[in-house]
Amino acid sequence: MLGPQCIIVAESHRFDETDMPLRRQGTERRGVSIGADSWLGAGVRVLDGVSIGSGSVVGAGAVVTQDLPDFCVAAGVPARVIRTRK
Repeated sequence: MLGPQCIIVAESHRFDETDMPLRRQGTERRGVSIGADSWLGAGVRVLDGVSIGSGSVVGAGAVVTQDLPDFCVAAGVPARVIRTRK
């Protein structure tokens, strides 16, 4: 389930090269995986390369920057596991 105004960003900009303008460094795509029966609250942001486990709940306004395990409840900026559903 997705709350209103969720943003899933399956791409990020490269910025490793200091001798090349940022706009010319391009992008990379690692993708995003969201497990079955998960719930992302209103305004959640999920960044590239992240996997959200099955049965997870992500609180409103959270920014998911790292993988989340199955059946967890996560919240915050950046999102952190605050409890488990099991």
